[in-house]
Amino acid sequence: MKAMIEALSAQGGILAESVRPLDGHPVDAAQLSQTAASGPRAAGHQDDYELMLEMILEGSRLHYGIPRFVRTEDPDLALLLGDELYALGLARLAALGDLEAVSELADVISLVAQAHAASDPGLADAIWQAGASAIGWGASRDYAVAKALARDQDPGAQAALRHATVPPLRRAAVS
Repeated sequence: MKAMIEALSAQGGILAESVRPLDGHPVDAAQLSQTAASGPRAAGHQDDYELMLEMILEGSRLHYGIPRFVRTEDPDLALLLGDELYALGLARLAALGDLEAVSELADVISLVAQAHAASDPGLADAIWQAGASAIGWGASRDYAVAKALARDQDPGAQAALRHATVPPLRRAAVS
């Protein structure tokens, strides 16, 4: 949490002025960023992956939920700050040279937007879970199929995404 607050404050401008963290924070966000950071793709850059995913998650929360670190009463400003956090997170990941993970993260952002537009928070959650795993651990064929189902708004997409989210310990045994 401290690294996130420092990173956002260092941006300056309206984003820095809007940093007001909640007391306590949801476990799901920490679990997602830790899932990505614990994967082999993040080796040597675990803190960067964790911070990058936290930024993207906060951007998503500014768009669709309750943000943890950034507060504003203006809904239009919340969207703009969310977009800024998406850009900051993607730029951090691109700077690490992991273009495959950048592509996966872009898919997560667009699929989460589609799920929220369809008023399907369960699907959005499944997309985040599977996406965090793919960002840190690599994408599986099952994940690619599940993403296609989500894009097509197939009713089986949520179950397919949950199936494609292989826990890291099992993934090592499967690979």
